[in-house]
Amino acid sequence: MGALPFASLGIVTAVDLISGPDLGYLSLLAVGPAFASLVGGVRRTVLIGAVALFLSLLLALYSGVLGDRQSNMSLISIIGVTAASILATVGRQRRERELASVRSVAEVAQRVLLRPVPRRAGHLRAAVSYTSANAEARIGGDLYEVVTGPGGVRAIVGDVQGKGLEAVETAALVLGAFREAAHDEADLRGVSGRLEKALNRRLSGEEFVTAILVDADPCGRLTLLNYGHPPPLILRANGEITLAEPDDTAPPLGLASLEVEGPNPHQVDFASGDQILLYTDGVIEARDRSGRFYPLADRAFLLKDDDPEAALESLRLDLVAHVDAPLHDDAAMLLLRCRDN
Repeated sequence: MGALPFASLGIVTAVDLISGPDLGYLSLLAVGPAFASLVGGVRRTVLIGAVALFLSLLLALYSGVLGDRQSNMSLISIIGVTAASILATVGRQRRERELASVRSVAEVAQRVLLRPVPRRAGHLRAAVSYTSANAEARIGGDLYEVVTGPGGVRAIVGDVQGKGLEAVETAALVLGAFREAAHDEADLRGVSGRLEKALNRRLSGEEFVTAILVDADPCGRLTLLNYGHPPPLILRANGEITLAEPDDTAPPLGLASLEVEGPNPHQVDFASGDQILLYTDGVIEARDRSGRFYPLADRAFLLKDDDPEAALESLRLDLVAHVDAPLHDDAAMLLLRCRDN
């Protein structure tokens, strides 16, 4: 893209020299300054315009048409297009600065929002991974949290519909409500009810949040509530890998207008050495260059490392290698492991 203006000037110059002055290709030199507004700054645009003017004068002198109507029209066209390109470049740079500023604010807000999870939470060990999407994508609303309460450990992983600051704001609302409710409510249905109330005061239309809530009690049992979210992976100490799919499905949080009851609690055994991996759809929807999705279940053996953080980092690096390019959606993963002591 950066070489396009100079390439166009070179092509027009060559064509004009070959065809001669009769066909009148000089005015096409204005294509160079026109392309210049696509990338680079004002100085570069002025430079390309000056080069186009110089080539126009040189070609007109070489062909013996300097001062003729054709030559004058060529000079006027180049000057006019260069001036318009300068204005377009100024406008493009202003929009780029505004976009960078908004993205920077969103990134900072997201980092403040997504605090590091505790490495040890009750009878669990925890690790989290968050991989941002590419620079062209807008900030997403992936969220996660682990809270240790009186009755055990509670966790959430969710994904807000949409992108940008509004998604970050909604994620902040969900996490704030979850952090309070996880301590106060006796069961997960009470926690999810508090989340629904908080979201329904803010969301409208078809906005929603997919989420999965986890309650891990010290007696070796997990209780799950899945609100339209990808099912987590259960990795047993003996190497068995299963999907914790609920018996019934439920719509995402924030869709109270559908008047559908939430999911029934789904319980699974969770003994010493077992692990549960919660993740957002940015993980399983990550594609390689051939369009194949990331095979998370097939790659879960990478989580065998004794250190949960090292294990999760191995999986993250494998995900990035699979895509072999910047991700198109944020990818969050939360790994919880039942420890011996």
